[in-house]
Amino acid sequence: MVSSDQNTGTTFNKSNSDDQRKFFNNYFKTEINYNASEVDAVIGYFLKRGFDKLAAINTSSVILQQASIDEVPVFELLDTLNGIDDVQLNNVLAQILNQNRQKTSMLGFRSKSEQELFDQRNIIV
Repeated sequence: MVSSDQNTGTTFNKSNSDDQRKFFNNYFKTEINYNASEVDAVIGYFLKRGFDKLAAINTSSVILQQASIDEVPVFELLDTLNGIDDVQLNNVLAQILNQNRQKTSMLGFRSKSEQELFDQRNIIV
């Protein structure tokens, strides 16, 4: 593509690949700033609850991001998680992580249904 600068009258070649290169070179350069004490506190909380180090770091990044989105202090969010047991914590974290994931995959678990189906009760063997 040949373009010209209207102010100077000069022409230069510009291709679409130049625009794409500029876009993708700056795609992952968005700065994310969190207070170091908040990051350490959240990671320490999940390490204390029995998470592996890598899982604690990844989960902490999502919790910090969600606290920023909801405009809630992260320490207040951690205080609400203090009174729950491990099963409830897993459910809450699964919901938060699912909110921040692509819609093509979800985290969670399935429990076996304890109800008998009507058809199963009426079959005579």
